[in-house]
Amino acid sequence: MIQQLKTQKEWDICIIGGGATGLGIAIDAASRGFKTILFEKYDFAKGTSSRSTKLVHGGVRYLQQGNIKLVFETLKERGLLLQNAPHLVKNQSFLIPNYNFWEHSFYGIGLKIYDWMAGGLSMGSTKFLSKTETLKLLPTLNSEGLNGGIIYHDGQFDDARLAIHLAMTAADYGATLVNYFSVDMLLKADEKICGVLVSDSLTNSQHEVKAKIVINATGVFVDSILKMDDENAKPTLAPSQGIHLMLDKKFLASETAILIPKTDDGRILFAVPWHNKTIVGTTDTPTEKPTLEPIAFQEEIDFILKHIGRYLTTKPTHKDIKSVFAGLRPLLKNSNKITASLKRDHQIKISKSNLITIAGGKWTSYRKMAEDVMKIACSKIGLPYQKCVTKKLHIHGYKNDVNFEKALYYYGSDEHKIHSLIENNKELNQLIHPSLPYIKAEIIWAVQNEMCITVEDALSRRTRALQLDAKAAMEATPTVANLMAIEMNKDENWIKEQINIFISVAKNYLPHSN
Repeated sequence: MIQQLKTQKEWDICIIGGGATGLGIAIDAASRGFKTILFEKYDFAKGTSSRSTKLVHGGVRYLQQGNIKLVFETLKERGLLLQNAPHLVKNQSFLIPNYNFWEHSFYGIGLKIYDWMAGGLSMGSTKFLSKTETLKLLPTLNSEGLNGGIIYHDGQFDDARLAIHLAMTAADYGATLVNYFSVDMLLKADEKICGVLVSDSLTNSQHEVKAKIVINATGVFVDSILKMDDENAKPTLAPSQGIHLMLDKKFLASETAILIPKTDDGRILFAVPWHNKTIVGTTDTPTEKPTLEPIAFQEEIDFILKHIGRYLTTKPTHKDIKSVFAGLRPLLKNSNKITASLKRDHQIKISKSNLITIAGGKWTSYRKMAEDVMKIACSKIGLPYQKCVTKKLHIHGYKNDVNFEKALYYYGSDEHKIHSLIENNKELNQLIHPSLPYIKAEIIWAVQNEMCITVEDALSRRTRALQLDAKAAMEATPTVANLMAIEMNKDENWIKEQINIFISVAKNYLPHSN
């Protein structure tokens, strides 16, 4: 990739940001035949894109807010994503428990509308359940005062794994993507942007990159690139922090998720089965300044424990938390002080210098956001028009009839290549830690094929160890660092440094460290 960066004289499209939005634009641009390059300052999906509730959904909450256009759009995108990445996106049933007599019809009618809006891309129809049927599906649900429940269907996925496969898809179509490259400056000629000055943070080398169009897709950090372009640029975002707790599977003991439609701060709360654990979230805390590693506040952790505890027979405590992770939502700014009611729509701006910035949006809409950006890039800045093909474009690893209970399912069509590594070296079939589902071959594969550069890349995003069980991930660090060092020809100093860096990050995922 770096060789391509050095030899290509000019690019059609240069994308800043390697999260869901930037990677989606890279796929769209490359699949239309444009010479495309993407720079990510840290690792792909290091920010918001790996810290979601792991749902591919139309957004029941946005229907409640009356944002019909967004719900229509995201339900369509949900269906397309299920078709294009069936190895990573699956149908998930959700249950809304009813404790008040009016909830049955109120939420039921809303969800029937939700089904209708999905049209031919519906994942299943909403059903009303009796108390007995509800408890059969969710045996750990608090039965006191329970009247029944409503079951509906939405999508679930592994966010960081999908991001890695989006990067691989873009590469399959000829895009050049590099992580650990920061954009230091926007290059201009006659007050119009003509490229970027970038630094390779691993070698400290700088490169001038010429491009016809530069796109700012940096998520919660879009305002910093806007300032780089124009120091008087007004802020676009009002970021909000949401946290998630990872609990043992026993707290849900079901393949059906719970949706709690209203908490004390007006947000929806989810408890969802994920990778043999239970993920519970999310909160909504306005944030002044976006950070790369947001940390959960004690009151956010308490808030989730208190609310989920009301609905379960066994109330989880701090001791039950395997991992806690925080993510920032790139919400569009307006005068409303309550971030829970801010819009998740996306917004595209073109500055005087022709910098295209995309802000806002949500994971489910990444493909549509990319299409909208490219439409503007073609029409406003004069790239030759090429038809968008991403609606039916299979994501790297595409594989039908995937068994989501089986190890390594999330590699899709690449799974057999992991088995080939094991055939050559049986030791690679060993777990990296007894409490984690990942084997050594996955680390080798990540280094060889998925641009895994650091131990944190390996344990946070190529595998999801850090989010599943922070303590186990910390204990697995020496094993992973040694495997990577052999593969990357690194020395003892690199191993020690990588272990220290990872442990300092991972400590913030332990609940008692706040």
